[in-house]
Order: sequence, then C-alpha cells, then structure tokens
Amino acid sequence: MGHREDLLEGAKRCLLAKGFLRTTARDIVKESGTNLASIGYHYGSKDALLAQAYVEMVEGMSDAFEGGGELRGEPGSLERFTDVWANIIGTMREPGSMWRLSMEIVAMGDQLPEVREHLARAQREGARGILPLFLGGHEADVTDEQVDTVGYFYLTLMMGLMAQWTFDPEHAPEAEHLTAGLRRVIEAAEGK
Repeated sequence: MGHREDLLEGAKRCLLAKGFLRTTARDIVKESGTNLASIGYHYGSKDALLAQAYVEMVEGMSDAFEGGGELRGEPGSLERFTDVWANIIGTMREPGSMWRLSMEIVAMGDQLPEVREHLARAQREGARGILPLFLGGHEADVTDEQVDTVGYFYLTLMMGLMAQWTFDPEHAPEAEHLTAGLRRVIEAAEGK
C-alpha cells in the first residue's frame, strides 16, 4: 500500500480505538507508519481523512447488512424487512461497534462544518445504497424520489436504533419488534 491507503487504514483503527475527537494526527501517523505531511498532501486535513475513513467503514457494513446474501422473503416483504434489520442490529451488538462512533460524530456535527458537509453527502448515498437491501434491484436504478422518501425513512430508523443500542442496549428493539410496529402502523393507516 501507498501512504494514502496506509493513512486511511490507520485512521480507521484510530477511530475505533479512540473516537473522532480524541484521535490526533500524530496518532494516525503512528498507526499508519507514515508522516504528518502525508495527511495534508493526500487528504487536506486530519478531519477530512477521518471523515473519509468513517464513510468507508460505513460502506463496508453492507456485506453484514446482507447477512451473506441469505435474506428471506421477496424484496419489499415484511420477511425481508425483518432480516435486514436483524442483520443491522447484529452489527450494533458487536463490542467496539462503529455505531457508537457514529453517535459521537452526530453529536459533534456542528463543531466541524467541513466534516459535516462531507458526511451529509455520504448520508444521501447511504440512503440510496440501503434501498436495494429492502426493495431489491440495483443502487444505480434508485431514483432521487426513492432516496428522499423510502431511503431516508430507513436511515431515520437506523439513527434511532443507533441511539437506542448505544444508550440502552438492554431495552433496544429487536428486528421482530420493528416489524410488529410497522404492521401496526400500516393497519392503523388502513383503518383496520
């Protein structure tokens, strides 16, 4: 690997070990075996590097969300909904879960406008990328209207789950609870 890739991998390890705010440029350099000038040259700033490392970590979660491709039910079905959320929740249970890091980044968003802008763009792509898990198809075929509605619906659920699993994992909902809740919301909307 070159310095760019070494920095990115070192930044990922630092994020998981120390979080965003406590990671210094020197920590990244030590972890990556590079030098301080490399950060500015390749990424512009430590914060931009950490933001990129975080985005790549989130993107890398898609395999875990798919559960090795063993999702039950047809795309759009409640069975598929349950399976995808069960897989997502499974990643939240892991020790050292990156979702705790996500909560830190959400809480500090206003303090780092450059990072916030970078992550806001990445969030939109996350809303686009999560849709095929639930609805089938390919990410390239997802429309902006689908991102703005269903994609953000799923991301809103995920943000709530992150908060619950971070602060009160003992009482945080399981996938079956989310599915039962969705059924009740649908029934109420249909007047049943």
